[in-house]
Amino acid sequence: MFQDSQTPPSLLPFSQACENNKAPILAVLQTAFASAKQVLEIGSGTGQHAVYFAENLPQLFWQTSDQTDYLEGISARCRQQGHQKGINNLGLPFALDVTQPWPIDDPRIDAVFSANTLHIMSQTMVEAFFTGLGQYLPQLKTLCIYGPFNYQGQFTSDSNRQFDQYLKQRDSESGIRDIEWIIQLAQAQAFTLIADTAMPANNRLLHFSKRTTDSY
Repeated sequence: MFQDSQTPPSLLPFSQACENNKAPILAVLQTAFASAKQVLEIGSGTGQHAVYFAENLPQLFWQTSDQTDYLEGISARCRQQGHQKGINNLGLPFALDVTQPWPIDDPRIDAVFSANTLHIMSQTMVEAFFTGLGQYLPQLKTLCIYGPFNYQGQFTSDSNRQFDQYLKQRDSESGIRDIEWIIQLAQAQAFTLIADTAMPANNRLLHFSKRTTDSY
């Protein structure tokens, strides 16, 4: 059980978007992760998703991770809300940089979730993300990715176009990715797209499943 955090709630990292989209995402994850035992979240951000999903998916263990700069905030939220809610299936975060060796040696991880990460990463980082799934998590069965995507090189809304411009002004190597490219990267690691679900604010939730020899 977590020890209670002394961080005032008002000082915890917070994303309004996480509050807005957590329930629609959960509705998909309840099916996508129905058979999952342990989920690794890559890029836990504020920790809001992790706490909410762990609380509402008690049959699995939710492991958080992110780059070093975000670990303190995620830990504070997990400790405080985990203690308050009596959550015992939520793991404190560890540092994960997709371009470096992944500090993972846990064969129990059978699912990965990542939200609003691929459009912030550079192309090289996105490629490293998928390569890492195959290299460090060969036992993985399910992959769910949330965020905005383009289709056939086209934005799905004016707001996504504006968001892409904002991303590129901040970091020229970031930007909304073409779903065809993401599917190609996933297929290279033996993942098949099972569902592409519309989400709030012109986002999508991509549900991939690992192909096995029994599938052929």
